[in-house]
Amino acid sequence: MSKARGFLQEFQEFAVKGNMIDLAVGVIIGAAFGKIIDSLVKDIIMPIISFILGGEVDFTSKFWLLRAPEGYSGPETYDALTEAGAVVLSWGSFITVLINFVLLAFVVFCLVKAVNSARNRVARQEELAPEPEAPAEDVVLLREIRDLLRK
Repeated sequence: MSKARGFLQEFQEFAVKGNMIDLAVGVIIGAAFGKIIDSLVKDIIMPIISFILGGEVDFTSKFWLLRAPEGYSGPETYDALTEAGAVVLSWGSFITVLINFVLLAFVVFCLVKAVNSARNRVARQEELAPEPEAPAEDVVLLREIRDLLRK
């Protein structure tokens, strides 16, 4: 019974440690940040690319049909083909995920660079802060006299 109690207490200490909670918060924020990047790519960047290329460009719908099911005569859309059991190479979806990753890495790089810059600025200000001046000689002498009188 005491081993189980010790194990549970050890687990509780592990789960409640600051590092574990920080990690959990980081994962939650990371998931939300991933949704923001997905929306940025899908709703902002892809329409701009479509506009620049002069047409309807949707990378997620780009694929190569490697093998259609035997006797398949339905529409040649990604959803219909995959539902019918076709072998489809979804290169457009991969391109979209790759763009998401590059954008996410770029944004994280910019954030880390900004945080490091702020830390360096604070460190420089601390280095440049003037040291407190040593008291004048007469003040030091008066303090020594005071201390001797106390004794």
